[in-house]
Amino acid sequence: MRSPFIAAVIVAATAVPAHAAGTTISTDTGFVSGSITNAQRSFQGIPFAAPPTGANRWRDPQPVQPWHGVLEATKPGPRCAQDEGLGSPASDSEDCLYLNVTTPAKAVNRPVMVWIHGGGFTSGAGSDYGVDQLVRNGSVVVTINYRLGAFGYFGFPGLEGSGAFGLKDQQKALEWVRRNIRQFGGDPGNVTLFGASAGGLSTCAQLTSPKTQGLFQRAIIQSGPCQLGIPAGENQVLHPWAKREDVEQAGATAPHGCTDLSCLRGLSVQEVKKLTPLFSKPAYDTEALPHNPITALREGRFHQIPILAGTTRDELTVFVAMYYPPLDATGYDQALAQTFGAAKAKQVLDAYPPKGGDERKQLSAVLTAMTSTCTTDELRAQTSAYGYEFAEPKPPMIFPGMPEFEYGAYHGSELPFLLRYGNAEFDAKQQKLSREMVDVWTRFARTGRPGWERQDVRVFATREVEPVNPRCDLWSS
Repeated sequence: MRSPFIAAVIVAATAVPAHAAGTTISTDTGFVSGSITNAQRSFQGIPFAAPPTGANRWRDPQPVQPWHGVLEATKPGPRCAQDEGLGSPASDSEDCLYLNVTTPAKAVNRPVMVWIHGGGFTSGAGSDYGVDQLVRNGSVVVTINYRLGAFGYFGFPGLEGSGAFGLKDQQKALEWVRRNIRQFGGDPGNVTLFGASAGGLSTCAQLTSPKTQGLFQRAIIQSGPCQLGIPAGENQVLHPWAKREDVEQAGATAPHGCTDLSCLRGLSVQEVKKLTPLFSKPAYDTEALPHNPITALREGRFHQIPILAGTTRDELTVFVAMYYPPLDATGYDQALAQTFGAAKAKQVLDAYPPKGGDERKQLSAVLTAMTSTCTTDELRAQTSAYGYEFAEPKPPMIFPGMPEFEYGAYHGSELPFLLRYGNAEFDAKQQKLSREMVDVWTRFARTGRPGWERQDVRVFATREVEPVNPRCDLWSS
């Protein structure tokens, strides 16, 4: 009787060239067997690092233990431990460092696109996103998981890698792609890293990290500029990055009841989850991210590669609708004062006066300009990136249970036009727009050029929309 390992070798040998048509592929840690249709091949739940459990909790991702036989790769690995998020289910699994590879049915030396999911660094999974449209256009697409919340960004005095474990996971996945993707029909010398929201921020951060030099050759940053900032009162702006020293200090004083790492690594998943509100910002001054990405971009310390960066026109509507009741002119004035402080609020009010009716729409315009539009303009100027704006007036709503509101092109609304996400349904014009966007994204992945000049910003919508002046002069300081 043949051993499973010998059987795997025979299967692989009869499938030569494996990357052209086979469902059993040899990786550097063992054979994987996926599924195949006439259009594509899918390999799901491939481990790219050892389980970050036990002694590996809050440790840089460790090598995968090679396996014997053939690993069945027909369903995704567990999503990383997280509470329920916006349209994202909860999970208690720390063993979650898996990736998924989808390829055209007969792929040889194709462009590779590596997707980093969003979710505020606290929720989501790579398997939430279907990649069929990108694959049909000829790309090999990889979606990845990475540690979230306190599992990915906790710090403690003396803990090596404090605050950056999730970023290290992303880097480990990119290293796996470089070593293995040719076996799946991808070109390891033509990799596009792309993501939206926290995935866009991650892409932007990896753009500035020396650890990723040569691991990707293009970048697409969707609604996640490194400079993104949330106003928090008088002259206060919260950015998505934390200093390692501050994260370590926060870990020393956090309510976990431990005084050493052994105790911390013995905490239950539920106890660690309770710490996530304190630890959801990637840390710099770390090996994974040596410098604050905002500073690194300003000083020109980033990979000089083609970049495509953009936003949705109405990014903040979804958050304003969640956190604010309907506002009249007085309520709008008060919201501005709370958000920016009295002096800045007056300047903002002069530039964005009340329009009558529910002033949450005007508040959304203010916050979108300050947090996203103008920071993305800054990112494009610093990196000579190609620009786009998603401005579809009435995209389908992908987040369940949202209140009635005029959302416009809200945060994340471009996702189903590129990926299968949120059970979105399109009319005929939106289907055409989706095909156009997929063409642009895959053309950029293939050539480094989206189809327009760098100084232009391509607007994606099913009809012409009026230009908007975000008054970036208000936020330049």
